[in-house]
Amino acid sequence: MPDPQDRAEPPCAAGRVRLVRLSAPALRALADGDLAAANRAVAVPLTPYFVGPDQRGLWRLRSGQVAANPASAAWVTNVIWDDERRVAVGHAGYHGPPDTRGMVEVGYEVDPAYRRRGYARAALEALLGRAAREPDVRIVRASVGPDNVASLRLLSQYGFVEVGEQWDDEDGPETVFEVDAK
Repeated sequence: MPDPQDRAEPPCAAGRVRLVRLSAPALRALADGDLAAANRAVAVPLTPYFVGPDQRGLWRLRSGQVAANPASAAWVTNVIWDDERRVAVGHAGYHGPPDTRGMVEVGYEVDPAYRRRGYARAALEALLGRAAREPDVRIVRASVGPDNVASLRLLSQYGFVEVGEQWDDEDGPETVFEVDAK
Protein backbone atom coordinates (compact mmCIF):
# COMPACT_ATOMS: atom_id res chain seq x y z
CA MET A 1 0.00 0.00 0.00
CA PRO A 2 1.44 3.46 -0.87
CA ASP A 3 2.47 5.79 1.93
CA PRO A 4 -0.45 8.16 2.84
CA GLN A 5 2.00 11.08 2.76
CA ASP A 6 2.62 10.55 -0.96
CA ARG A 7 -0.74 11.84 -2.12
CA ALA A 8 -2.05 14.11 0.59
CA GLU A 9 -2.84 17.79 0.87
CA PRO A 10 -1.05 19.68 3.66
CA PRO A 11 -2.45 19.06 7.15
CA CYS A 12 -5.24 21.26 8.48
CA ALA A 13 -7.19 21.53 11.75
CA ALA A 14 -4.15 21.30 13.99
CA GLY A 15 -2.55 18.66 11.77
CA ARG A 16 -5.15 16.03 12.58
CA VAL A 17 -6.96 15.80 9.23
CA ARG A 18 -5.60 15.46 5.70
CA LEU A 19 -7.17 14.99 2.31
CA VAL A 20 -5.73 11.92 0.58
CA ARG A 21 -6.07 11.72 -3.20
CA LEU A 22 -7.93 8.88 -4.85
CA SER A 23 -6.36 7.46 -8.01
CA ALA A 24 -8.33 6.56 -11.15
CA PRO A 25 -8.19 2.82 -10.25
CA ALA A 26 -9.45 3.59 -6.74
CA LEU A 27 -12.34 5.65 -8.12
CA ARG A 28 -13.24 2.84 -10.55
CA ALA A 29 -13.16 0.24 -7.77
CA LEU A 30 -15.38 2.41 -5.57
CA ALA A 31 -17.79 2.91 -8.50
CA ASP A 32 -17.91 -0.88 -8.84
CA GLY A 33 -18.52 -1.30 -5.11
CA ASP A 34 -15.28 -3.26 -4.74
CA LEU A 35 -13.87 -2.20 -1.36
CA ALA A 36 -10.98 -4.69 -1.47
CA ALA A 37 -9.77 -3.38 -4.85
CA ALA A 38 -10.22 0.22 -3.71
CA ASN A 39 -8.13 -0.46 -0.61
CA ARG A 40 -5.35 -1.91 -2.77
CA ALA A 41 -5.31 1.34 -4.78
CA VAL A 42 -5.57 3.87 -1.93
CA ALA A 43 -2.86 5.10 0.41
CA VAL A 44 -5.16 4.71 3.46
CA PRO A 45 -7.68 2.02 4.43
CA LEU A 46 -11.30 2.76 3.56
CA THR A 47 -14.38 1.60 5.44
CA PRO A 48 -17.59 0.03 4.06
CA TYR A 49 -19.16 3.53 4.13
CA PHE A 50 -17.24 4.32 0.94
CA VAL A 51 -19.02 1.61 -1.07
CA GLY A 52 -22.46 2.10 0.45
CA PRO A 53 -25.43 2.62 -1.86
CA ASP A 54 -25.52 6.37 -1.15
CA GLN A 55 -21.93 6.78 -2.35
CA ARG A 56 -21.88 4.77 -5.58
CA GLY A 57 -23.36 7.54 -7.75
CA LEU A 58 -20.58 9.92 -6.71
CA TRP A 59 -17.89 7.37 -7.52
CA ARG A 60 -19.43 6.57 -10.92
CA LEU A 61 -19.54 10.29 -11.72
CA ARG A 62 -15.95 10.98 -10.62
CA SER A 63 -14.59 7.78 -12.18
CA GLY A 64 -16.11 8.73 -15.54
CA GLN A 65 -14.88 12.29 -15.19
CA VAL A 66 -11.29 11.17 -14.55
CA ALA A 67 -11.44 8.61 -17.38
CA ALA A 68 -12.52 11.38 -19.78
CA ASN A 69 -10.08 13.97 -18.38
CA PRO A 70 -7.18 12.41 -16.43
CA ALA A 71 -5.94 15.87 -15.34
CA SER A 72 -9.12 16.30 -13.29
CA ALA A 73 -7.91 13.53 -10.92
CA ALA A 74 -5.81 16.12 -9.09
CA TRP A 75 -8.97 18.08 -8.28
CA VAL A 76 -11.80 15.67 -7.58
CA THR A 77 -12.84 13.77 -4.49
CA ASN A 78 -10.30 12.84 -1.81
CA VAL A 79 -10.54 10.82 1.38
CA ILE A 80 -10.87 12.80 4.62
CA TRP A 81 -8.25 11.05 6.76
CA ASP A 82 -7.87 11.48 10.52
CA ASP A 83 -4.14 11.01 11.23
CA GLU A 84 -4.63 10.76 14.97
CA ARG A 85 -7.31 8.07 14.89
CA ARG A 86 -5.98 6.53 11.64
CA VAL A 87 -9.43 6.32 10.06
CA ALA A 88 -11.10 7.49 6.83
CA VAL A 89 -14.08 9.58 7.94
CA GLY A 90 -15.53 10.86 4.67
CA HIS A 91 -14.68 12.45 1.35
CA ALA A 92 -14.08 15.98 0.10
CA GLY A 93 -12.81 17.66 -3.03
CA TYR A 94 -13.73 19.85 -5.92
CA HIS A 95 -16.17 19.07 -8.69
CA GLY A 96 -13.31 19.57 -11.14
CA PRO A 97 -10.46 21.90 -12.08
CA PRO A 98 -11.04 25.68 -12.23
CA ASP A 99 -13.38 26.80 -15.00
CA THR A 100 -12.78 29.77 -17.31
CA ARG A 101 -13.71 32.28 -14.59
CA GLY A 102 -11.37 30.60 -12.12
CA MET A 103 -14.18 28.99 -10.14
CA VAL A 104 -13.98 25.66 -8.33
CA GLU A 105 -16.90 24.05 -6.52
CA VAL A 106 -16.29 22.24 -3.25
CA GLY A 107 -18.07 19.16 -2.05
CA TYR A 108 -17.69 17.22 1.18
CA GLU A 109 -19.51 14.53 3.11
CA VAL A 110 -18.67 12.95 6.44
CA ASP A 111 -19.63 9.38 7.31
CA PRO A 112 -22.63 9.64 9.71
CA ALA A 113 -20.63 7.70 12.31
CA TYR A 114 -18.11 10.59 12.47
CA ARG A 115 -20.32 13.68 12.14
CA ARG A 116 -20.33 16.60 14.59
CA ARG A 117 -16.62 16.21 15.34
CA GLY A 118 -15.19 18.99 13.15
CA TYR A 119 -14.34 16.88 10.09
CA ALA A 120 -16.47 18.89 7.63
CA ARG A 121 -14.85 22.09 8.92
CA ALA A 122 -11.37 20.59 8.60
CA ALA A 123 -12.11 19.39 5.06
CA LEU A 124 -13.52 22.78 4.04
CA GLU A 125 -10.46 24.52 5.51
CA ALA A 126 -8.17 22.23 3.49
CA LEU A 127 -10.14 22.90 0.30
CA LEU A 128 -10.16 26.65 0.87
CA GLY A 129 -6.44 26.56 1.67
CA ARG A 130 -5.61 24.80 -1.56
CA ALA A 131 -7.85 27.16 -3.54
CA ALA A 132 -6.00 30.14 -2.03
CA ARG A 133 -2.63 28.66 -3.10
CA GLU A 134 -3.72 27.89 -6.67
CA PRO A 135 -2.97 30.82 -9.02
CA ASP A 136 -5.83 29.89 -11.41
CA VAL A 137 -8.52 29.83 -8.71
CA ARG A 138 -10.36 33.06 -7.96
CA ILE A 139 -13.78 31.89 -6.70
CA VAL A 140 -14.89 28.97 -4.52
CA ARG A 141 -18.47 27.78 -4.86
CA ALA A 142 -20.59 25.49 -2.70
CA SER A 143 -24.11 24.19 -3.38
CA VAL A 144 -26.17 23.08 -0.39
CA GLY A 145 -29.67 21.74 0.10
CA PRO A 146 -31.88 24.29 1.89
CA ASP A 147 -32.46 21.91 4.82
CA ASN A 148 -28.76 21.09 5.42
CA VAL A 149 -28.50 23.39 8.42
CA ALA A 150 -25.02 22.23 9.46
CA SER A 151 -23.44 22.99 6.05
CA LEU A 152 -25.32 26.28 5.72
CA ARG A 153 -23.99 27.37 9.12
CA LEU A 154 -20.46 26.21 8.26
CA LEU A 155 -20.36 28.09 4.95
CA SER A 156 -21.59 31.29 6.59
CA GLN A 157 -18.64 31.13 9.00
CA TYR A 158 -16.21 31.24 6.06
CA GLY A 159 -17.71 34.23 4.27
CA PHE A 160 -19.69 32.39 1.59
CA VAL A 161 -22.45 34.56 0.12
CA GLU A 162 -25.64 33.29 -1.54
CA VAL A 163 -25.53 33.89 -5.31
CA GLY A 164 -28.47 31.83 -6.55
CA GLU A 165 -30.32 28.55 -6.63
CA GLN A 166 -30.16 25.46 -8.80
CA TRP A 167 -31.74 22.06 -9.26
CA ASP A 168 -29.54 18.99 -8.80
CA ASP A 169 -30.88 15.79 -10.36
CA GLU A 170 -29.69 13.71 -7.38
CA ASP A 171 -30.07 16.16 -4.50
CA GLY A 172 -33.01 18.35 -5.59
CA PRO A 173 -33.07 22.10 -4.87
CA GLU A 174 -29.80 23.69 -3.78
CA THR A 175 -28.72 27.15 -2.73
CA VAL A 176 -25.49 28.29 -4.41
CA PHE A 177 -22.85 30.19 -2.41
CA GLU A 178 -19.51 31.73 -3.41
CA VAL A 179 -16.51 33.29 -1.73
CA ASP A 180 -13.30 34.82 -3.10
CA ALA A 181 -10.50 32.29 -3.07
CA LYS A 182 -7.75 34.66 -1.98
